Amino acid sequence: MTYQEIIDHLHGFANPEIAKHSQRFFKTAEGEYGFGDKFLGIRVPVIRQAVKKFKAASLSTIEKLLKSDYHEVRLYALQLLVFRFSKPSSDEQDEIYYLYLRNIQYVNNWDLVDSSAQHIIGAYLENRDRTVLYDLSKSDSLWERRIAIMSTFYFIKKHQFSDTLHISEQLISDQEDLIHKAVGWMLREVGKRHLATEVTFLKVHYQKMPRTMLRYAIEKFSEVERQKYLSGEV
Repeated sequence: MTYQEIIDHLHGFANPEIAKHSQRFFKTAEGEYGFGDKFLGIRVPVIRQAVKKFKAASLSTIEKLLKSDYHEVRLYALQLLVFRFSKPSSDEQDEIYYLYLRNIQYVNNWDLVDSSAQHIIGAYLENRDRTVLYDLSKSDSLWERRIAIMSTFYFIKKHQFSDTLHISEQLISDQEDLIHKAVGWMLREVGKRHLATEVTFLKVHYQKMPRTMLRYAIEKFSEVERQKYLSGEV
């Protein structure tokens, strides 16, 4: 299947009303984090079905799709990369990993990051040097920093917490709310698997953490424990 066949298929599901809602939901107004992004108005389940329909597309075609101006086309490309990467017999993992990194500027909204980073970057780095995550965590790009912390979700699921904790520490002073949410979320995921590890981290850092980050991190704590952290009485 060709690039144009895939584009024509996706455009066939475009819905202007859904597109307007998506532009508001993903904050595309001037000064907002998604400024300038364009939407066709395609529901996520439709995109997932398209992954199945065009799963044999070449990596060069997928890379071209990832450079699209349209959010849903980029999401489709990333979902297809995740599908191809995760196949047990995949011999494309090296290519997909490096394709992702060289096109990282197109992974430029939270849903694009969250649905792909752990499954490609995290999975690829499981038994490899993880320096790239620390480089990304220092990037000027909000999305690259989010990729850094969200990639560690793969490690968390393997009960490997150290990279999440180190990168969280680096991002505590970050100015972006979307980083605060991501870091808090990953700390909460650590706590689901080993509460003592999260608590140890929080006792050292909670007073310096942005309020949103802390609230996300302690969301599953009891009301009494949450209030202790929020009032600074731990």
